Amino acid sequence: MTWSIIAHDPETGQIGIAVATRFFAVGALVPHIAAGFGAIATQALVNPYYGIDGLKLLREGKHPDEVIAALLAGDTGRESRQVHVMDAHGRIAAHTGKECVDWCGHIAADGFSIAGNMLTGATVLDDTANAFVANAARPFAERLIAAMFAGEAAGGDKRGRQSAALLIHGEEEWSDLDLRVDDHSDPLAELARLERASRERWVHFRKFLPTRKNPAGITDRAVIDAAIAAATAGER
Repeated sequence: MTWSIIAHDPETGQIGIAVATRFFAVGALVPHIAAGFGAIATQALVNPYYGIDGLKLLREGKHPDEVIAALLAGDTGRESRQVHVMDAHGRIAAHTGKECVDWCGHIAADGFSIAGNMLTGATVLDDTANAFVANAARPFAERLIAAMFAGEAAGGDKRGRQSAALLIHGEEEWSDLDLRVDDHSDPLAELARLERASRERWVHFRKFLPTRKNPAGITDRAVIDAAIAAATAGER
C-alpha cells in the first residue's frame, strides 16, 4: 500500500528514507534509521517490529540478509509483509511477501533501495529510481522528494494519496530532518513545502544543538542568530 526509497548521500554521509501512500500517517510506522548503522522501511501489512528489532540487529553488526531472515523467521504473517534494509556499508536486502497486493516489488542500485506494493505498475519504482539518479546534483532532501514525485507521476499508489514522510539522519542519534504529512490531499507537495520551510531556520539551527563531540552545543543566542542570518542571506 506504499512505496519508499532508502538512500545514502556520499556527499554528507546522511542516510534517508522517503515514503508515500494512500493511508494515514505513513511516517509513524514505515521509516526507521539508526545513525551509523543503517535504515529499514517496513510496509504492506506493516509490522512495526521489523523496524524496531531490525535496527537492533543492524547495531549488532548483522548483514541485511541476516536481518531480514531473522525478522521473517519470527513472523507467521511474513507473506503479507514488505521490508527493505540498507546498512551503513550500502549493503541491501529486501523481502516482498507472496500475499502483498500487485503491483509489488523491489529494485536496488548503488546507494539506494526502492520497494513498493499496491502500485499502478513497475514504472513507479523505475521512475523513482531514474529521478533519484538524475537529480544527483541536488541537496539530499530535495533529491529524495524529487524521486518520489517521479514515482507519483508514474501512477504511485493505485488507491490514490494521503500521507508522506521524509526522515534523514547524519552522525547523531537524533534526526537531521524528520518531516511528516499525515493526512493531506497532496501529501508530496506538502512535504516539499515543509522541506523548503526547514531551510528557513531549522537546517541552520540544528548545527548548534548538542552532539556527542560537543555535549553542550552552542548556547550563545547572539552567535546562533548571527549565523542563521548569514546563512539565510546567502540563499536569498
